[in-house]
Amino acid sequence: MTDNPFFEPWDTPFELPPFERIMPEHFPAAFDRGMAEQMAEIAAIAGSPEPPDFANTIEALERSGALLRRVGRVFNNLTSSATNPALDAIDRDYAPKRAAHRIKIMLDPELFARIDGLWRERDKLNLAEDQRRLLERHHLNFVRSGALLDPAQKARMAEISERLASLHTLFGQNVLHDEDEWRMVLDEDELDGLPDFARSAAATAAKERGLDGRHVITLARASVEPFLMFAARRELRQAAYEAWAARGAHAGPHDNAKLIEEIVGLRAAQARLLGYDSYAAYRLDDTMAKTPEAADALLRQVWEPARRRGPPNAPTSPPRRWPTGRTSRSRRGTGATTPKRCGSRNTRSMKPR
Repeated sequence: MTDNPFFEPWDTPFELPPFERIMPEHFPAAFDRGMAEQMAEIAAIAGSPEPPDFANTIEALERSGALLRRVGRVFNNLTSSATNPALDAIDRDYAPKRAAHRIKIMLDPELFARIDGLWRERDKLNLAEDQRRLLERHHLNFVRSGALLDPAQKARMAEISERLASLHTLFGQNVLHDEDEWRMVLDEDELDGLPDFARSAAATAAKERGLDGRHVITLARASVEPFLMFAARRELRQAAYEAWAARGAHAGPHDNAKLIEEIVGLRAAQARLLGYDSYAAYRLDDTMAKTPEAADALLRQVWEPARRRGPPNAPTSPPRRWPTGRTSRSRRGTGATTPKRCGSRNTRSMKPR
């Protein structure tokens, strides 16, 4: 495909993607070329006859995959904000391919040997602070991806990574399907508490759906979050929140229950391969909390003071989420603080880090 926008420079303002020219059919060829180019770059780094140094290994690794990053960023943007059946099909097809590409790099023994050699000598390399940090992060990412595993374990890690990529993609698509299917149609007298911007957005959403003169709340974050924050009628907030929380939980082809079961099992297997007792222990080991127990203790530290500062009839366990926004706003004068958001999650949040 000679007219693929990904294969030419972009002369747009700030080199922004020319979205009006990018079609779903451009992505497969662009992904294929991007992965092939990066694998050639990785092979050159790993097979270099020169002794490893920061420039020919870490900097070169940072620069590899430029086309693949360009394509991936545009694709992820579109599938998260303006997807369609053609993009969804490409996502299902290429999620395991992209995962296989990444894990092949992370499990490359020759590449890791160069990174590991630099890491072991890091105190003698006279690196700038940012260079040392970058080296340490790359080394840790490779280790956490399985670079220290034996060949059989690496094969299993690659298998898990590819399957998880497919499952995470299906999970996100099921959630987005339920977001697109649900709507709450409201009349003017049901908008009490909503600020002008939220009313205007709801009117626009209704007009787009052929419901002129009415208002529509959808499960798009820009629509449902202001509604949960400001709407005066509790039963409407409850209905909106329950619909949000139930995305991907409806019986039928878009039910995520079986996907979750498999995801949890594979994540546990992945963690065990890397020597952790649980996936939570694996995920938190590279965070400030470090352990699930420390994270739980922090949450309990926050909850008890918050509960004591609440009204006399405050619940002894976390409240249901649909009144949270209005409770927060009504208590601002007391100096108390409660979460302002509705507890929503990005539909891609099941993807591993």
